[in-house]
Amino acid sequence: MAKEKLLFICGSINQTKMMHKISMHLNDYECYFTPYYSDGFTKFLSNTNFLDFSILGGQFRERTLNYLTENNLKIDAEGKQRKYDLVYTCSDLIIPKNILDSKIILVQEGMTDPENLMYHLVKRLKLPRYLASTSTTGLSDAYDKFCVASQGYKDFFIKKGVAPHKIEITGIPNFDNCKEYYNNDFPFKDYVLFATSDSRETFKYENRKRNIEFAKKIAGKKQLIFKLHPNEKFQRATQEINKYAPGSIIYTEGNTEHMIANCDTLITRYSSVVYVGLALGKKVYSEFNVEELKKLVPIQNNGISALNISEIGRDLLIRQSKTKIYKLNKELKLSTRIFRKYKSSRNYQKAE
Repeated sequence: MAKEKLLFICGSINQTKMMHKISMHLNDYECYFTPYYSDGFTKFLSNTNFLDFSILGGQFRERTLNYLTENNLKIDAEGKQRKYDLVYTCSDLIIPKNILDSKIILVQEGMTDPENLMYHLVKRLKLPRYLASTSTTGLSDAYDKFCVASQGYKDFFIKKGVAPHKIEITGIPNFDNCKEYYNNDFPFKDYVLFATSDSRETFKYENRKRNIEFAKKIAGKKQLIFKLHPNEKFQRATQEINKYAPGSIIYTEGNTEHMIANCDTLITRYSSVVYVGLALGKKVYSEFNVEELKKLVPIQNNGISALNISEIGRDLLIRQSKTKIYKLNKELKLSTRIFRKYKSSRNYQKAE
């Protein structure tokens, strides 16, 4: 019997690593990977490089492809080469048409954007979900299961309108064993870390001068370190930091989680890395209400979230196989009854 085929739709490098971790527990199936993709008008826009600031193109796509290649993972760009029994996707802001006949599992990456005016317009007017960015995560209802980080997030998504029976609390890879980040060789300790965002690059407002000055005030006499978001314009951000917080240390690369593990205080705006800080008991500043964030922190299960998510997929595939067998048996029984009636009819005609 042929192995069932699985497609993993990746996105940012964090999402790609999460998908890879899940696939490691499903190596008895045929696993294929693809960068995030779309169809229709959004595909046209991504082909013109207009969406390079998003996971549909630019450095996001390039980094994903590099990671897949370096890890010798089988690539099926846009899932064009074969039909899949099960699809894992990192986002449901866009659901490509070619996966609609497959079982689909949506995996939460981390924090979602605030519910602003665009969020409410998208919900009320049924506009494309991607217009409201990640605030509309989970609202497609096109998936069979939605794997989330914690009970807090299950409640959070139910309030948004996600069907409760579709949500599974599994934890999420990369955020489920934060204590492991203490094992690092980052050279600094007991500093204030500002993990920046790519708000401006994704057409959102940010008063960077105000945020830098706030970080400088919080740091006081402590060393202030900036870890720039990988999608930021590094030259602009570096010039701003040197102007408003001279003497700060700036990193454009490096392991952000290790930097958080060694810091005393974490400042961030809308980044999922805030959960690493909260899980490790750091003092945290965020644009979100920190007390509310504490209710959402991903469960710390010693790194078994990928296994949990893989088991959700296995269960769906088993159910699907049983359904196919049931349908085949039903068709066989129907065919048998029809044949018997036909045979009885033939025998009756011969007797006459």
